[in-house]
Amino acid sequence: MSLHIGSLAPDFTADTTHGTLQFHDWAATNWVIFFSHPRDFTPVCTTELAAAARLHDRLQERNAKAIAISVDSVVDHKRWIEDIEATQGIAPNFPIIGDPDRKVSLLYDLVPPDAPDTFTVRSVFFIDPNRKVRAMITYPASTGRNFEELLRVLDSLQLTDVHKVATPANWTHGEEVVIVPSLTDPEEIARRFPKGHRVIRPWLRMTPQPG
Repeated sequence: MSLHIGSLAPDFTADTTHGTLQFHDWAATNWVIFFSHPRDFTPVCTTELAAAARLHDRLQERNAKAIAISVDSVVDHKRWIEDIEATQGIAPNFPIIGDPDRKVSLLYDLVPPDAPDTFTVRSVFFIDPNRKVRAMITYPASTGRNFEELLRVLDSLQLTDVHKVATPANWTHGEEVVIVPSLTDPEEIARRFPKGHRVIRPWLRMTPQPG
């Protein structure tokens, strides 16, 4: 099964380090960052799960939470968590799904065709409160993820859902944004963006971040 932006995120029931959960019920009305890692007891994954744990409070501020998965068992996950805390100074504070039968991994297309059966790529799915996949990023196993970038993508998705703007290259929260080209009525522009805007080209208009 191939997922695309706009797809309904598949529901599933799975055992996790926080007990058995049904994904859609667990997600509730939150945004979800759902990410996979290739294997337990591996160095890059160890740093990644610690990085995700450090985002916990910042995700809560954004009505979001994290969940991870690999094809290892929950028993292995719990043993590995001890090593993560010992080496990184923090333990994962979010569920890690055990998926030894690859049921969930196959639902989310996490096992590439040329990879061993016990291997998942580093994929990230941004899932909104309507259970829709809003963004996806996939990395090779050798490249650790930038979790600040994941937070930046989440900020952009949440901002652009509310306001008729898009975020430019390298944007971070608080910086100028782009007024979408479809918005052309001057009165509506003035009403939506009371801080004003600047016109670089008729199709390229910048305004202070609303809200």
